[in-house]
Amino acid sequence: MLTMANIKYIKDLSDKKGLSLREISRVTGFNFRTVQKYVDKNDWSEPLTRKKNSKSVLDTYVRTIDEWLEADLKAPRKQRHTAKRVYARLKKMYNNDFTVSYRTVARYVAEKKQKLYGSHEGYIPLHHPAGEAQLDFGMAEFVENGIRYEGCYVAMSFPYSNGGYIQAYKGTNIECLLQGMQDIFNHMGQVPTCIWFDNDKTIVKKILANGEREVTDSFNRFRMHYGFESNFCNPDSGHEKGHVENKVGYSRRNMLVPVPEFKDLREFNESLLTECDEDMQREHYSKDVLIATLFEQDRKAMKPLPRAEYEIYRLEKVKSDKYGKVNFDNRKYSVSPEHAQRELFVKTNAFTVWILDDQYHVIQWHNRLYGSQKESMKWEPYLVLMGNRPNAIKYTGFFQQLPQTLQEYLSNCDYEQKKAALRMLKRMVVNSELETAVNAFNFCIQKGIRDLDSIWASYYSTVFAKAPIPDLAVKDEFPRLSYGVDNSIYDSLLERGLPHA
Repeated sequence: MLTMANIKYIKDLSDKKGLSLREISRVTGFNFRTVQKYVDKNDWSEPLTRKKNSKSVLDTYVRTIDEWLEADLKAPRKQRHTAKRVYARLKKMYNNDFTVSYRTVARYVAEKKQKLYGSHEGYIPLHHPAGEAQLDFGMAEFVENGIRYEGCYVAMSFPYSNGGYIQAYKGTNIECLLQGMQDIFNHMGQVPTCIWFDNDKTIVKKILANGEREVTDSFNRFRMHYGFESNFCNPDSGHEKGHVENKVGYSRRNMLVPVPEFKDLREFNESLLTECDEDMQREHYSKDVLIATLFEQDRKAMKPLPRAEYEIYRLEKVKSDKYGKVNFDNRKYSVSPEHAQRELFVKTNAFTVWILDDQYHVIQWHNRLYGSQKESMKWEPYLVLMGNRPNAIKYTGFFQQLPQTLQEYLSNCDYEQKKAALRMLKRMVVNSELETAVNAFNFCIQKGIRDLDSIWASYYSTVFAKAPIPDLAVKDEFPRLSYGVDNSIYDSLLERGLPHA
């Protein structure tokens, strides 16, 4: 299977150089059918298939080969290692312990040299061609469902027209970045021909000696799927994409003041796209024409959207702890007690975390945690376990993680009461957060009420709004009379006392 660097090289020879399939096969040395497969490929979403954990026989020697080839960057062109020379040196260094074939060594050397010496066609433009974009992150505060947090926003600007869009997120990870780009692409119905980035670690793994960037596989797949070119600023030279730097500040001052308040971040992002469209209905600062008019020229110069939608996600293998929780990005997510101490998978996008079994079936899901949030707990599967063993509940690790109010209440219950309370608590957490259930218990306990029916009634009245009672439909032939209530009549009865039977 070819590396992403090889595939990108094949695509560039076809898309940029205009070479035929046979010419590409001759230049690269790859089979004609292999070349055809990647030139014709349109959907670059990574399929969710298990990878075999097979080690290459060359793995032991890769670091040594890399050191030699990287040192060659400072050597004269005619005094650099060939694949044959690398093979000879390894044979001499390791004697009979070296059993790797020459073909395997030659293939790796060719791939490594492509990364080190691949042609660099980026440029710093003196003018801004239509259809190009710049991208950066900005920071801002938001209030979602009454909770204030520091988030960020992806800003994509178009220097030719001075147009631009922003999308808000809770983090600066690669999933948020790609989601912002995808949503902007879909809104425009087009894809920029080229996008300028800085050297953010979410995209760039390494800056090579020749100025090329070794980018992450997830970014590379996204870039190849949508077919845009990427250029990167020189290190510590963010001013090279000064247009988007200005757009970041402009958007914050004009669209994020006062601090935005909303119920759903995704709905808020849809409104931001509309607001950005409306913002283009103003005159360009120097061209005496509406930004919206110039932006149409930008769009005409862009590429069409690919036929297939790209699925943005990251997949990581994890192992659950003894409580059936997994650690992902230094945050804990609950799974279930029956999945304790097992190898599982975490699949995540910008908004959601799914926990999968080894066959990629979804076991549990959570809203993705950001900022100061350290743990997401879904109690239902844990309460099922406690309900099955109510007498042993005190000796489970889960019991110690329940709020103090519930621990005290359950400790004072007998077997049947405890079983019924846990069953009711499970019903509560299915419909709401555990905190809501705890509030219902607190409310009743403070009033000296401990029976489950009353606690459920308190909870129910909080979670489920009372249905309005409709007015009675009275026929027109009935007279409409007013009736008032005189409570003093009842007061007089209390004063006289009730008659004895």
